[in-house]
Amino acid sequence: MRASYGRIVFGVSALLFGVIGLLWHDADTWQNLPIWRLPFATIFAGCLAVAQIAAGIGMLFPRTARLASIVLGVVYGLFSLACIPGIIAAPRVYAQYGGFFEWFSLVCGAIAVYAATETDAARSATLGRVARLGLGLCAVSFTLAQIVYLRFTASLVPTWIPPNQMFWTILTTIAFALAAVAILINRQARLAMRLMTLMLALFGILVWIPALIAHPHEHGNWSEFALNFLITGAAWLVSDVIGR
Repeated sequence: MRASYGRIVFGVSALLFGVIGLLWHDADTWQNLPIWRLPFATIFAGCLAVAQIAAGIGMLFPRTARLASIVLGVVYGLFSLACIPGIIAAPRVYAQYGGFFEWFSLVCGAIAVYAATETDAARSATLGRVARLGLGLCAVSFTLAQIVYLRFTASLVPTWIPPNQMFWTILTTIAFALAAVAILINRQARLAMRLMTLMLALFGILVWIPALIAHPHEHGNWSEFALNFLITGAAWLVSDVIGR
């Protein structure tokens, strides 16, 4: 398997998220996942953090990338499933759905890495198709999240970028919607994912890095930064696998 910048971004971000989880044991760090309501929560959370660190390192090396993709797929699959009780309890609150699809996009990234290591061409193509369709559904969710929380999203846009915050919020919402359509119908899907990857990377650079510099002690900023680049890496990986 050739070197992949998407795999490096995904692996380093998983490593960072694991380190964040070990350093700070609170719901904000873990994106409000209901981990802390489980028996032996601290031990369980520590195991998940260590798994991400180990798999994040493994993702950086071709020989261990396949095993790392399985570990991260399981971890982020568990995170996705952990959102379902919240959806059932509050089906009208979109944040619950948004959280599910954020984590599920990472599962799609893990599937893409596994597909890239698959020697059977037909099986690799099937896994790549699953990853593409899954990421397409996630892009729909990203679109809806920005619509539902339009003003909050606008507040995250740096004020120094012309013409104004709402302009960029609406533009990126439209971009997510167009990307979702292209990915789901498989028309210029790879280009759509490449452009979405670039947009997500710019989110991290323009929004979360300044937030970290301004408020380095807020755990949520660190986890949002790591999650942003995890999703960026996942989109990059899926575009790579369908390009094969």
